[in-house]
Amino acid sequence: MLIKVPAAALYGIYAYPVSVEVNLSPGLGYAIVGLPDNAVKESRERVETAIRNSGFSFPRGKIIINLSPADLRKEGTAYDLPIAIGILAASGQIQRVTWDDTMIMGELSLDGTVMPIRGALPIAIAARKQNISRLIVPPANAAEAGIVKDIRVYAPKNLREVVGFLEGKLPLEWVFVDARALFRQASENAPVDMSEVKGQIQAKRALEIAAAGGHNILMVGPPGSGKTMLSRRLPTILPQLTLEEALETTRIHSVAGLLKDHTGLITQRPFRNPHHTISDIALVGGGNYPMPGEISLAHNGVLFLDELPEFKRQVLEVLRQPLEEGQIVIARARFRVEYPARFMLVAAMNPCPCGYYTHPTRACTCAPGVIQRYSARISGPLLDRIDLHVSITPVETQALGESASRETSEEIRARVQRAREIQRQRFGDMPNLYTNAQMPPKMVEEFCRLDEAGRRLLENAMNRLQLSARAYDRILKVARTIADLEGSEAIRPEHLGEAITYRTLDRATWGL
Repeated sequence: MLIKVPAAALYGIYAYPVSVEVNLSPGLGYAIVGLPDNAVKESRERVETAIRNSGFSFPRGKIIINLSPADLRKEGTAYDLPIAIGILAASGQIQRVTWDDTMIMGELSLDGTVMPIRGALPIAIAARKQNISRLIVPPANAAEAGIVKDIRVYAPKNLREVVGFLEGKLPLEWVFVDARALFRQASENAPVDMSEVKGQIQAKRALEIAAAGGHNILMVGPPGSGKTMLSRRLPTILPQLTLEEALETTRIHSVAGLLKDHTGLITQRPFRNPHHTISDIALVGGGNYPMPGEISLAHNGVLFLDELPEFKRQVLEVLRQPLEEGQIVIARARFRVEYPARFMLVAAMNPCPCGYYTHPTRACTCAPGVIQRYSARISGPLLDRIDLHVSITPVETQALGESASRETSEEIRARVQRAREIQRQRFGDMPNLYTNAQMPPKMVEEFCRLDEAGRRLLENAMNRLQLSARAYDRILKVARTIADLEGSEAIRPEHLGEAITYRTLDRATWGL
């Protein structure tokens, strides 16, 4: 007897429909075909034991399982449940079953418990596109799948509950998640706030500009000057995620298996802080079974690289393409996967190995030439792609004892949001263009026009600082953002002058 159970396969951050075909015939044997990986091939022992421990019998005969289409690679343990259901139906142990409107995914433990899987959100989206009305997923994945509208998500705890539900003997409540309630809850539970920062007025101003225009930023300063503290508060002044951005971000984390149990939707912008020992594959993604890397996990959020020169040079160099294009393409002999990677890069570093090259009171102990070798670990092309270079000085002891700034993240976010709204109206419905930092050269010419005084100022700065053509465009983009924060339609010389100051962190002064 042949039974077909609707399922799905993950490829990149998307899911595609798969049919689990189970055929039971006289004879001996058990085979799974259709490009399964080792985890799928090992499902026989899990499925057989789960069926027996759930009170059913494992049928005798020749069992052939085909995962169709056969040319799409199938990975992971999520096929345990549809395979088990197919075997039970093919052997006549499940009655009155219709499969056309029900997709089933889940891992089985040996006692029949339905265990969590990766990618429940993209699976639910794929099911809705196939006009499937019911989706069965593990209880731990019900919240993320329940975000998707126009599909009923059910979360039985074990194999017996799945069978009872499919036979119509066990009613289950379907899961619905209110996205608006999740956003309200997230806004009320921010763990950190800009009001906690003492001093650092210039650094907070630079972070506000970076947040308003989506610009990358590098902070250079001695140990303990507040670089990490400021970076961790950057997401609190970024605009709140839209529902579309939240779904896209959640999809990436779901595929990577990083969603916490019963987490329905990521409602706060990601903040990823990889250690400097990270490999290039872990940063950009890939592997034998391609997975999103840190730059994709930071999509719509912040990628924070602390101690920037300590990262391997080849790891830093792979950032150059994603910073320009907002996506990463993993191309191998057998597959090609695209992952979104539209993130804000926030980097922090000491000015020298000992950390005190620019300290106002402590002397640097580095030998001659050490600072140059230290700074040479960061290439010029990568630095060129960072819009704002900011020097961070230690807060004076007297200021540490004073009250922190009263300006909250919410107040700064309001200004950032107004600037972002100006940019949204400016760019209209242009795809993949949301902030000033993403403007292509043609739009820089159109929206960043200077008057005669501004042109002279920028020309003098370019010649004096010996900046590149890329730096020229980035100065204009930052100036455009500063003007947007002030609500000015024109870029005035004072806007341009402030933007230029964020490119004056030169090698001679800061060891860069």
